[in-house]
Amino acid sequence: MAIVSVPAESRRISDPAAIKAFLADHGIDYDVWPLEDRVNPAAPAESILAAYKPEIDVLKERGGFVTADVIDVYPDTPNLDAMLEKFNKEHTHTEDEVRFILQGSGVFHINPVDRPVFGIEVWAGDMISVPLGTRHWFDLCRERRIRAIRLFQDQSGWTPHYLDAGVHAAYEPLCLGPAYLGGDNGAAS
Repeated sequence: MAIVSVPAESRRISDPAAIKAFLADHGIDYDVWPLEDRVNPAAPAESILAAYKPEIDVLKERGGFVTADVIDVYPDTPNLDAMLEKFNKEHTHTEDEVRFILQGSGVFHINPVDRPVFGIEVWAGDMISVPLGTRHWFDLCRERRIRAIRLFQDQSGWTPHYLDAGVHAAYEPLCLGPAYLGGDNGAAS
């Protein structure tokens, strides 16, 4: 289950309904999908995509996505630091960024034009769709592990459009981890 952090307001949201409402207010779709009862999250990519075909098909129809894949990142992934450099600077995309987390965790930082920056820590079971044009960046959490289904509107994938005045350097990944759950249920901390 995700956690939303708003550093400028010293606020953390952990209640699922409050998270969904907060993100919807920012145009971000969020949901929780089933895990082990569907397929082993460590199964081959083809099995994962087949197991989640109903959800993927709904997203494809709703968002014009044409392809889905599974990304699998470990701490020993070759050139991991170079790969992460593509994601951890503030940027936008010309299509929605959709991820369903199967294993591991990471943080999507969102920089709304008219509100404070916030982070969305996502874990296994979380599905997030960041709308095109949204100013954001992504960091892996401490374990540097993530496995996720990704959807694309362009078969060649997405291209980040970096912002010259990006604010990403002023923010840490903010990963709190599962020990935080049972926290504030949406209240400020």
